[in-house]
Amino acid sequence: MSKVWLPPAQYVATLPKATVYGCFFITDTDDRPIQLRAARNPKMWQWPGGNMDPGETPWDCAIREGLEETGLHLAQTPCLLGVHFLTEREDWPALKLGLIFDGGRLTAEQISRIVLDPDEHSEVVVRSLEEWQQDMSEVAFRRLAAIADARRTGAACYLQQTEPA
Repeated sequence: MSKVWLPPAQYVATLPKATVYGCFFITDTDDRPIQLRAARNPKMWQWPGGNMDPGETPWDCAIREGLEETGLHLAQTPCLLGVHFLTEREDWPALKLGLIFDGGRLTAEQISRIVLDPDEHSEVVVRSLEEWQQDMSEVAFRRLAAIADARRTGAACYLQQTEPA
């Protein structure tokens, strides 16, 4: 640690760089998680959300991305379920921090109204945790299960990921 004081702009330039995303965990009324299949990587399942735009908060990002990716307003009030920290990886050369909010329990009618952006997602799927476990990597499923547990218990979780999903 340097004992030399730096003006804020110079100090900030020395800090690690990170991107931040906001997203929603959603389920059906039976608490079965709903996920979206990524169009660019069909093995990847995602929640509605994405990276923050300049000047945006994680909550505003989740609202915007949720609407863009599903056509639905998924929540009115922030309820944080978890924080997801990812270290730098070969395919993403920056730290990444995600805030996962509760997007609620959707009725069958709401699920039927989801409109996907075909450039981002190809499919909406509702499954039990046991069924999701069969179709996800161990790392990705641990994240899903931890967030489902956070909603069930009311205690937000911290997830730290050092390996690719």
